[in-house]
Amino acid sequence: MEKVAVIGAGALGTALAQTVAENADEVYLHLRREELKEEINSVRFNNEYYPNTQLKDNIIATTDYDDIKDCKVIILAIPSSAFRSVLENLKGVLREDAILVTTAKGIEYPSLKTMGKLIEEYFDDQYVALSGPNFASEIMLRLSTVSNIASRSHENAKIVKSVLDTPQFKVKIIDDVVGLEICGVTKNINAIANGICEGMNINENARYGVLTKGFTETKDIIKSIGGDESTASEYCGFGDLVLTSTSLESRNHTLGMLYGQRLIIDEKASGVVFEGKNSIMAMKDICSNYNIQSVIVDFVYDVIVNRIPPKIAFRTLWDNIE
Repeated sequence: MEKVAVIGAGALGTALAQTVAENADEVYLHLRREELKEEINSVRFNNEYYPNTQLKDNIIATTDYDDIKDCKVIILAIPSSAFRSVLENLKGVLREDAILVTTAKGIEYPSLKTMGKLIEEYFDDQYVALSGPNFASEIMLRLSTVSNIASRSHENAKIVKSVLDTPQFKVKIIDDVVGLEICGVTKNINAIANGICEGMNINENARYGVLTKGFTETKDIIKSIGGDESTASEYCGFGDLVLTSTSLESRNHTLGMLYGQRLIIDEKASGVVFEGKNSIMAMKDICSNYNIQSVIVDFVYDVIVNRIPPKIAFRTLWDNIE
């Protein structure tokens, strides 16, 4: 592949650019700030995220969308809250056969659209979705990592796999775009649920019962909205759910712990609270629209949105778990 673009120079975007640089001649890393662009291009470090890891020489930082107009593959490594505005900027810039890759594990609220559905608004349904148990810091260190991609175009999926696949970063293609994207949302809710339980010092028997229930309900949700329930057993499903529900590196797990400890959180200053609340409100609406019963979604909604004391919300959860 000659030219690939990565939009977003945060932790994940920078790590993916470093990975793709092993397979592409040039990687354009698009970001917003001119001073960070100059820093990356001059000293070869993104000091805001990886001050100890030098970026490969074929990574070119840019703030100009025109620089990526000839790229075949464009990886969107941006938060779900910024997705629509970036797509608006890209419309009319990209080549007609460009392949968009979404990495965002979120859902727009109140439209209830996944990032893939937003791409369809501006482009077509031939995008590729990437999801898995992937901490960006480990990808950047070239540690062993595996992820799933899914697309309605198998040819596009194969092209993206060739761009991302390295000896350290393994990519498995699956067919279920719907299930893969929903797994990315439900795993955050499960991470919050298990964080709440840990923050409350709930015993381990109960915590892993909650985790198991969350996995089961993920399969139910995927099946109810038209996906393949077996996707929940893939890396993007079970792997990501367990990783984000149990690791202290998980922001959503940490968010849950804070709520479980009944600590006051400044929501305006914390993007993860905003993202987490959007995910749970969206999933609550989806469950209502599809008549899906989910005790885990109800539990997290009660604590995060309704501000019910965690111990009272957990009692309701436990009364309804089986």
